Amino acid sequence: MTHDRMAVLQGMMSQGMIPVFFHHDVEVCLKVIQACANGGAKCIEFTNRGDFAANIFLDVARHFAKADPSVIMGVGSIVDAPTAGLFIANGAKFVVGPILNADVAKVCNRRKIPYSPGCGSASEISAAEELGCEIVKVFPGSSVGGPEFVKNVLGPMPWTRIMPTGGVDASEESLKKWFGAGIVACGIGSNLITKELLAAKDYAGIEKKVAETIALIKKIRGK
Repeated sequence: MTHDRMAVLQGMMSQGMIPVFFHHDVEVCLKVIQACANGGAKCIEFTNRGDFAANIFLDVARHFAKADPSVIMGVGSIVDAPTAGLFIANGAKFVVGPILNADVAKVCNRRKIPYSPGCGSASEISAAEELGCEIVKVFPGSSVGGPEFVKNVLGPMPWTRIMPTGGVDASEESLKKWFGAGIVACGIGSNLITKELLAAKDYAGIEKKVAETIALIKKIRGK
């Protein structure tokens, strides 16, 4: 199964919601990611947040390359080009960051890997697009102005594709506001894969929550 740039971007947009997740235990990662995939979220953002995260990512990406090649492993919290290169070598099919970094864009473009940098202003979004970013992450979503910010940016820049992370809940009220403003996708972390579900090792519960959220987005989009 090929996960080229076009297929990954299409997958992110049609899915509409990217689960954002990190855990230091490989086994827990495998179970959570499989639960997300079973729930219909094949594109997953694994955040580069803990010690030896790149090694954990490699083990997880290797596993899914054999066990379920439909899973598209992306990496988040990337702020510099060497780290982006390391994760791409370890199998990352898309790269997300809290900030915009031109060197990361170059590394990703060279390998035709989608890059979604974190932007908090119209100028940053425009700079990201100039660097070839198709889907721009708005971060932190609620802090930079929420759905209202998205709506106001899309007025003069209707070609922009926005994916907010931070401040998006897996609730109908929250998703309606964001998708109503014109986003193409959103990233959801602990509001989706909650501490309670993780503590209980309730992977069936995670799968159910993911499936419900994706169904909700389809309903909101009228698909």
